[in-house]
Amino acid sequence: MQRQLALEVIVTLSETAAAMLRKHTNIVAQTIPQMLAMMVDLEEDEDWANADELEDDDFDSNAVAGESALDRMACGLGGKLVLPMIKEHIMQMLQNPDWKYRHAGLMALSAIGEGCHQQMEGILNEIVNFVLLFLQDPHPRVRYAACNAVGQMATDFAPGFQKKFHEKVIAALLQTMEDQGNQRVQAHAAAALINFTEDCPKSLLIPYLDNLVKHLHSIMVLKLQELIQKGTKLVLEQVVTSIASVADTAEEKFVPYYDLFMPSLKHIVENAVQKELRLLRGKTIECISLIGLAVGKEKFMQDASDVMQLLLKTQTDFNDMEDDDPQISYMISAWARMCKILGKEFQQYLPVVMGPLMKTASIKPEVALLDTQDMENMSDDDGWEFVNLGDQQSFGIKTAGLEEKSTACQMLVCYAKELKEGFVEYTEQVVKLMVPLLKFYFHDGVRVAAAESMPLLLECARVRGPEYLTQMWHFMCDALIKAIGTEPDSDVLSEIMHSFAKCIEVMGDGCLNNEHFEELGGILKAKLEEHFKNQELRQVKRQDEDYDEQVEESLQDEDDNDVYILTKVSDILHSIFSSYKEKVLPWFEQLLPLIVNLICPHRPWPDRQWGLCIFDDVIEHCSPASFKYAEYFLRPMLQYVCDNSPEVRQAAAYGLGVMAQYGGDNYRPFCTEALPLLVRVIQSADSKTKENVNATENCISAVGKIMKFKPDCVNVEEVLPHWLSWLPLHEDKEEAVQTFNYLCDLIESNHPIVLGLNNTNLPKIFSIIAEGEMHEAIKHEDPCAKRLANVVRQVQTSGGLWTECIAQLSPEQQAAIQELLNSA
Repeated sequence: MQRQLALEVIVTLSETAAAMLRKHTNIVAQTIPQMLAMMVDLEEDEDWANADELEDDDFDSNAVAGESALDRMACGLGGKLVLPMIKEHIMQMLQNPDWKYRHAGLMALSAIGEGCHQQMEGILNEIVNFVLLFLQDPHPRVRYAACNAVGQMATDFAPGFQKKFHEKVIAALLQTMEDQGNQRVQAHAAAALINFTEDCPKSLLIPYLDNLVKHLHSIMVLKLQELIQKGTKLVLEQVVTSIASVADTAEEKFVPYYDLFMPSLKHIVENAVQKELRLLRGKTIECISLIGLAVGKEKFMQDASDVMQLLLKTQTDFNDMEDDDPQISYMISAWARMCKILGKEFQQYLPVVMGPLMKTASIKPEVALLDTQDMENMSDDDGWEFVNLGDQQSFGIKTAGLEEKSTACQMLVCYAKELKEGFVEYTEQVVKLMVPLLKFYFHDGVRVAAAESMPLLLECARVRGPEYLTQMWHFMCDALIKAIGTEPDSDVLSEIMHSFAKCIEVMGDGCLNNEHFEELGGILKAKLEEHFKNQELRQVKRQDEDYDEQVEESLQDEDDNDVYILTKVSDILHSIFSSYKEKVLPWFEQLLPLIVNLICPHRPWPDRQWGLCIFDDVIEHCSPASFKYAEYFLRPMLQYVCDNSPEVRQAAAYGLGVMAQYGGDNYRPFCTEALPLLVRVIQSADSKTKENVNATENCISAVGKIMKFKPDCVNVEEVLPHWLSWLPLHEDKEEAVQTFNYLCDLIESNHPIVLGLNNTNLPKIFSIIAEGEMHEAIKHEDPCAKRLANVVRQVQTSGGLWTECIAQLSPEQQAAIQELLNSA
């Protein structure tokens, strides 16, 4: 125990004073062999290979303590320091004749993957080839550790790992799953396969589908027989989850294999009713619902009624289940998937599902304030976690049930989202549960679900009329605003801000009173001030004597978090401007100096991008009154169209487009000034590269808007042929619709420049429309698609011209035109 405590001191330093410890490499160099030595401290266990129950990690054991410490130290100090120090040690261990050393070496490789990510990526090929050899090691526990390393790398290095090593890894894991004499190894190979397929791009997995399915099916059949004969279930539990994972990735490509698996899976759910088979049954329920979701409603309908009856039967026994029954969380998630598959038809099952779901979502955790003596009497094994409050006092919380509570809250979100007005009967009880959970600080996932539910519940409640909707909004609004002000976790905060913005979009003008505006203004102002202050603090840290590459990485992460919150400030302002229009400008003036500060030339590009986005909204929603603030944003906007950052160019170009569309007469001279700047960006040599294309398309759209809405500001006859040559847009779908609508205006009005002399431009127009269709630039339900189809149909009636237009298209373009005609 003393070794572990001494190690804990050094590991804590690596997490809290990493830059300082990196200077004392001798301490790190001495500690690493100690951790590895602890990981070798394993006991021989003859029953290990075929144990049917997975025992929990013994956190008091040296091996587990060493592995956990290594993981934390690698994350704290970074791979640049840790990998060179540990690599030789691991290589020596892997060549040791004693299995315990080889086992420890492989577990150490798994442990350092996250912390040494960047450095290991460069030598991944060599590592993977080496690790795969140990899947054939003579000792089962070494083979197990090799499966562990493969599974961990599949997660840590996804999806690059899958792209590079799919052939070797899938073959090696399937072979290891055939290791009939060693259940634990088989099960762990299946677990590694789950890790691999979860993050595997669908296109990579499809070629292996036949082989994967064949192996998984034969193992499932064999293990089902073993379950009946011997009662063993460990491998079957993992194989069922592997099947689910493969189906989840393969989606509709799994349809041909559906009938191979579904009867056996239904058989397990019907018959695996003993207490020791609860986990197997839960995983099988998960597998059935994931396969159903993968193959779609049409294929699944043949079994939907049977499956629903099985679920309903389990649900009826739900009240008799013990609180820690693993089936509960699997059931809750399965119901939500069934809801996604069945859509509106699921509504009839809500009375059965909602009772237990609300019960789980309402779990209240046990908490206690204890002095240190009492705390030592309550062990961690009872599911308690403690936070030391100092002064001999600790705050304890029993974590059992928290994950289930979080899952249940997520499922309520799912029902509200899928069923919409079909969920209206339950909105009141759900909103009463969710609003207080915005302050449920014991679990981040619960607060995120509570926030996500708010705009969805408002959508559900709409059918009850405006009065009911307003009452519900009043119940939420104060709590949401307060949560934005007090939420300590930046990931949760961004979700709350996003949901608040969505709520305002649902409720519209008049949803906030003066007190709300006052409180919200103060909070947003504080968020922006904090944004600038954090940037300054990071600059100070860059001057610190302990500053190094690793510190810079963590500062970059902090910066990314800050920018993400800035995007949410922009979301909230967008929803307020779009709902309240120019009425809200006097309130906005308290934030104006801070937004102006964002677009100063010396600020980083994300600041300038989001500052411009906020001014874009002011122009779009508050014009012509917006011109009052033109002195603050007009010059920067014109200047930033040619900025080095494509994101800044895009925001500036969008602003110039809405200026032409919505701005009043005051903006006329600036539209004239903007045109050559926009053209310069469009015509630059690299304007269509992946990183530049979105900004360029916004420039093309802006030119179109200037011609359409401010035609007297430019020479339309001169610009139009150029504009046509730049079409179609296909990356920015919203701007694509704008440009196609303008193109339809021009064609429908028989514009001579667009159609050309004797309609000579029509083949070019056909190719623009076909390209747009091929890139799915316009959804078929959009009115614009109908307009484009009508243009094509008109030409269709004039025989010779139609033949000429079609003849100049490639086979793909011809097929795209046909697709448009069929669907719009």
